[in-house]
Amino acid sequence: MEINTSKSSDGETCVICEQKKEKGIHIYTQFICNECEKELVSTETNDEKYKHFLNQMRKITEPMLNLK
Repeated sequence: MEINTSKSSDGETCVICEQKKEKGIHIYTQFICNECEKELVSTETNDEKYKHFLNQMRKITEPMLNLK
């Protein structure tokens, strides 16, 4: 997991909220903004929002290793 602390004018698209944000974390191939990360970890598992988070996070895939 990598924390992106640099400010970029373009930002990256969050896999959860699908908005461009400048700060957040990378999990494998996807970016999660700080706001969504904080909301995700504070949401109870029986909350409907949690189901949305899980559905969005299914987009995160482990990168393929190039074994040559």
